Amino acid sequence: MNPEYRKSMLESEIQKLLSEAVSLLRDPRIKKEFITISRVELSKDKRYADIYVSFLGSAEERKETVELLNHAKGFFRTYLAKNLRIYTAPEVRFHEDKGIESSVRVNKLLKELGYDALEKLEKEKKKKEEED
Repeated sequence: MNPEYRKSMLESEIQKLLSEAVSLLRDPRIKKEFITISRVELSKDKRYADIYVSFLGSAEERKETVELLNHAKGFFRTYLAKNLRIYTAPEVRFHEDKGIESSVRVNKLLKELGYDALEKLEKEKKKKEEED
């Protein structure tokens, strides 16, 4: 089996398992319904898993949530070890995913400049319907 394929399959499975594990957390400070695990990056030796988390809320809430998740990383590693068929469970490290926040900011800037991609698509669609 291609090692890159195996690695991507493991990353996908880890992402699913961690999403389940977040819902099982008992910490009342973590708002589970707002946490999304956007991607997982497994190191080449499969000892470390960098988990990128997006969270709806203020910058302070996002930072606090990532810290709380890093504090509970033992729980997550144990959950992975019990549910993955792998020799060693990877050490889990949580990071804030700023990609979604950046795309929202770019969309807002484009709208301020007068470019709305969705509006443009709707106009093109209406134009095609009128031609038919």
